[in-house]
Amino acid sequence: MTDGSGLQAGLKNRHLSMIAIGGVIGAGLFVGSSSGIATAGPGILLSYALVGTLVVLVMRMLGEMSAANPTSGSFSAHADRALGRWAGFSIGWLYWFFWVVVLAVEATAGAKILEGWIPAVPQWGWALIVMVVLTATNLVSVGSYGEFEFWFAGIKVVAIGAFIVVGALAVFGVLPGAHTDKAGLGNLTDHGGFLPNGPGAILTGVLLVVFSFMGSEIATLAAGESEDPQRAVTKSTNSIIWRIGVFYLGSILVVVCLLPWNDPSIKEQGSYVAALDSLGIAHAGQIMNFIVLTSVLSCLNSGLYTASRMAFSLGGRGDAPAAFARTTSRGVPMAAIIASVVFGFVAVFFNYAFPDTVFLFLVNSSGAVALFVWLVICASQLRLRRIIERESPEKLVVRMWLFPYLTWATIALIVFVLGYMLTDTEGESSGRTTVLLSLMVALAVVAVSVIKQRMRGGEPLTAADPEPDTDKVSVG
Repeated sequence: MTDGSGLQAGLKNRHLSMIAIGGVIGAGLFVGSSSGIATAGPGILLSYALVGTLVVLVMRMLGEMSAANPTSGSFSAHADRALGRWAGFSIGWLYWFFWVVVLAVEATAGAKILEGWIPAVPQWGWALIVMVVLTATNLVSVGSYGEFEFWFAGIKVVAIGAFIVVGALAVFGVLPGAHTDKAGLGNLTDHGGFLPNGPGAILTGVLLVVFSFMGSEIATLAAGESEDPQRAVTKSTNSIIWRIGVFYLGSILVVVCLLPWNDPSIKEQGSYVAALDSLGIAHAGQIMNFIVLTSVLSCLNSGLYTASRMAFSLGGRGDAPAAFARTTSRGVPMAAIIASVVFGFVAVFFNYAFPDTVFLFLVNSSGAVALFVWLVICASQLRLRRIIERESPEKLVVRMWLFPYLTWATIALIVFVLGYMLTDTEGESSGRTTVLLSLMVALAVVAVSVIKQRMRGGEPLTAADPEPDTDKVSVG
């Protein structure tokens, strides 16, 4: 490792724009939507709208704080300043833990698709190849990460855009040569009504779709390495409404209009594949597998980037090994990337060796982290908004709507979702299991942060203290 001068502005505005757009389109949208449709019927649209509204509000708060002070630590650095060292430490490490587990989940998902195409290479071999290639990409420079993500996200955006256009034409009966006997707006109400399983299914649907939105915050972490951080954060924050509206609500609306919600093919093939198949489009399954693979690679690429930048920020604030905050001459935090990848590889090993025990525990214990992160963002914004207004009001280029009422309403909604998850007791990955295990891990991390603080003998960093400037850390 050579001397560096901290993270560098290697991301172009086009990279940030596509990272922001692609960040809301996870593989979970393609893979997980079928179970949501089967549970709530066409009413799953309300579930997506409810979670989408929640994400828009949380990202507005995060955008307000990040535009005022762009940093690679994003919400962890904001929590550090607003709530105390324990909060920044805890949420930073929980978020890092979430993404290294996601690395294993996505690497395995991608390996299954690739093994189906080229069975001569075993699944573990494909997982290894994918992880190594994307690790190398992240180690070269932040620009190479941005370039890969630009094209990965571009493919996802074009694919969903094409799906919506083709599907809409079929729904209205103007798509030449398509089989449209099952398609129509009537599918929204003709098969047991818009809410065939009752209003309660909307909340159950929320539990199934909430985690597919994780990744919306990546643009605020990446902004610290962009040419104009404040502009990048402002732009991504202001555009999140149409991004969620088009890519989530638009594509799901097309799916439930192309096929009856209870069509067996939705669960057997997956919602998007079944929708394409219903139109008689040749090789629909392989087309969708390619799009899902692209989403998986995008998620892996961004997951590794995100985990390493959070580790870098923690290192810069003294909450992780100092080596994590050192960069190469290209501005790459090599130790943070390698550490994240090593734990990702360990999680991949657990997925193959102990899928129903150790790996299931890892997945369940990281499952509610998204909601914990959103809660911390809300709490941080409540304090930092008043501090920024008092000290640097000119930095409030993005403002949370109806402050503080909408912030408190968002907190109440997140707490309600967590509470409702505790009523879900079905299966090994039930909502109750996920919340309790995630809470157990969170409490363990908080305990470590408190012990560390006492051993250090310092007072917790409070809202009145200056925020550590983690982006200027270099090799000593």
